[in-house]
Amino acid sequence: MKLKALLSGLTLVLFCAVGFAQKAKPKVVKKQTVQKQRIKQGLKSGEITRQEATKLRTQQKEIRQTKQAAKADGVVTRKERAIINKKQRAASGNIARKKHNEKKQK
Repeated sequence: MKLKALLSGLTLVLFCAVGFAQKAKPKVVKKQTVQKQRIKQGLKSGEITRQEATKLRTQQKEIRQTKQAAKADGVVTRKERAIINKKQRAASGNIARKKHNEKKQK
């Protein structure tokens, strides 16, 4: 009986740990996905020129590389996460500025 209770407890802890690990990750992925969609939509509507889109996509690539470097050792520290979030906020601002500047695609 004690063994059954112990196994049930361990199973519960394992599922909680897995669920927590999965919830921490999607925020970063979702931001990247949303930013990619904003760039694509801006190009389609003509709010962003091809040159601007290239620069924005390069910035997105740098963010992906930063994320990969942070994950390389298996642990993403608070400092690394803060750096990634700072880069994503800057990229979001750049997208907004490019979409609302005077340059329009012809």
